[in-house]
Amino acid sequence: MNAMNESIIDIPRASGDPCLMVIFGATGDLTKRKLIPALYNLAKAKLLSRKFALIGTAFDSFTDESFRQQLAQDIRTYAMGEVDDKVWDWLEKRIYFLKGDFRDENFYWKLRELCYSVGGKNAIDDNYCYYLATAPTFFGEIIRQLGNSGMAKEESGHWRRVIIEKPFGHDLESARALNVEIREVLKERQIYRIDHYLGKETVQNIMVFRFSNSIFEPIWNRRYIDHVQITAAEEVGVERRGAYYENAGAMRDMVPNHLFQLLSLIAMEPPISFEADAVRDEQTKVLRAVQTLTPEDVLSMTARGQYHESVVDGVSLPGYRAEEKVARDSKTETFVAMKLLIDNWRWADVPFYLRTGKRMAGRTTEIVIQFRRPPMVLFRNTGIGEQIQSNRLVIHLQPHEGISLEFDAKMPGPLMKLGVVKMDFDYEDYFGATSSTGYERLLHDCMTGDATLFQRADMVEAGWSLIQPILDVWKALPPRSFPNYAAGSWGPKESEELLERDKRQWVNRV
Repeated sequence: MNAMNESIIDIPRASGDPCLMVIFGATGDLTKRKLIPALYNLAKAKLLSRKFALIGTAFDSFTDESFRQQLAQDIRTYAMGEVDDKVWDWLEKRIYFLKGDFRDENFYWKLRELCYSVGGKNAIDDNYCYYLATAPTFFGEIIRQLGNSGMAKEESGHWRRVIIEKPFGHDLESARALNVEIREVLKERQIYRIDHYLGKETVQNIMVFRFSNSIFEPIWNRRYIDHVQITAAEEVGVERRGAYYENAGAMRDMVPNHLFQLLSLIAMEPPISFEADAVRDEQTKVLRAVQTLTPEDVLSMTARGQYHESVVDGVSLPGYRAEEKVARDSKTETFVAMKLLIDNWRWADVPFYLRTGKRMAGRTTEIVIQFRRPPMVLFRNTGIGEQIQSNRLVIHLQPHEGISLEFDAKMPGPLMKLGVVKMDFDYEDYFGATSSTGYERLLHDCMTGDATLFQRADMVEAGWSLIQPILDVWKALPPRSFPNYAAGSWGPKESEELLERDKRQWVNRV
């Protein structure tokens, strides 16, 4: 498809507020791979205030100059396109560094002084954005110290906002405790729990697709939809994240954040507006309406797996237990699948199947909306009854972003034969390629005070409430069959059986 200029509605967006951003853990992979390229892209698109500066903090020894030099090398490696030297030079001059121990209260007083100095040097209003790109164990400590040093206090119309990376808690109890701890310092409107999946254009487009197109919303319910599948599959293994993954596993790493965010956007009722709390109210309602699994349900409605070594196209793929910093008898799951039911008027009896895993047959994240088959009376004597396929709408998130619709059509010729026709919309083909890490929209929203795409405390706790019963059963009944699926496959047989019991099957595509 080719875009026609008159068909594109251009709604200009303002640049972010003048602000000073402080990244805690600024020497990690997240900063060089995502955050700095995202800030560069915002600057290039003129969506970053001209009154902006960045302070990186970490345990490592850097000066302002050496930190800038390191990032200058990194941006040319991780930028999504050719680097504009003028844009980078402008941003680079506004980058500073402070070494320190996040557990040392003296560090925060030094940081406060540096913030005042940098803010004055760059004529920045007293607006601060703190990004916690650290291990989760530091979240509560950093926020408490920001409070003690007065750096979280909002005065004279200026703001203080904190972006918190996942995972937010390790289970329901720890998530609740963390919420209590940080709200002793911050108001909920100051807290931005980030989920980079929501920075993807297609995820944001779900609401537009559903609520601005009258041909879809009337059929977005139990009367027309048979079931929904949400898949987040990765070809890679745990790579260098073995130590983290051993404590998290696929369930904690992906389900309460990424997959539940997608589920809530697909299943939510129309919000009364696009205001942040109006949207998040509806997302939370959906999560609260999901049936909590009993211990018996966990055994029949969930599946878990761990990949073992295999050879794919002549390439040897290691098993999970052979990965770096992984126990040789590890019981950690690298694959999760589950069936969920939503107890409300729109979705009663419509199953939602979720799965995510490492070392699968392809890298893909997509949402499949499977519609009900039509009545067969019309085709009873035509011999094509069994050829009729259910209509299928697929929302693709990665590696390519777009939407496809599958439906039946008669094949040319004198005989009645059907073929499946696919209509594809691809963001890149239609609107052109864009340089994006997925963090641009989220950082910009934080700078403008729009929390729509960030999780609220009640959303986080609702998500953990749903998976806590599963975690409890799995802890009581350790897996006996691990490892149980080959690296490079679509997961264990228990995942296939989960749908086969309902006379359905996974849609596998790459």
